[in-house]
Amino acid sequence: MADDKDSAAEAPKKNPLMLVVIVLVLVVLGGGGAGAYFLMNSGDKTEAAPKKGVVTAAENTITVNLADGHYLKLGFALQQTKDAGTEAVDLSEAYELAIDQYTGRKIADLSTEEGRTQVKEDLVQKVVKAYTEDGKKMVMDVYYTSFVTQ
Repeated sequence: MADDKDSAAEAPKKNPLMLVVIVLVLVVLGGGGAGAYFLMNSGDKTEAAPKKGVVTAAENTITVNLADGHYLKLGFALQQTKDAGTEAVDLSEAYELAIDQYTGRKIADLSTEEGRTQVKEDLVQKVVKAYTEDGKKMVMDVYYTSFVTQ
């Protein structure tokens, strides 16, 4: 029995601080591994930008009534995607969307670069949505060929 007491006395005492350090290291390594996994796999879900196809220019400019008796003479072209093929898209809907987008706008809103950019971004979103068929984007951008206010 004396041997049992001596062997118990000789056993090293466990340090609780060392246990906490080991647990913290394991948690940090596990969290880092999980973070790296999610960062590496999150890029796979992003949609690839469509590739540029042909540009279809509107043959005629349109005149749109603005607020307070002013008007806008607008010409534009549509940047199609490769998915649209080489055939030009019908611009009838794009004309209608442009007229709706600009009718009644104040000339002050269109006289600044920020104002024109915001209205154009809204128009691009509407045109892309209108020219999306079966999940394929047929148009990706709108280019102004003329933009005259009076």
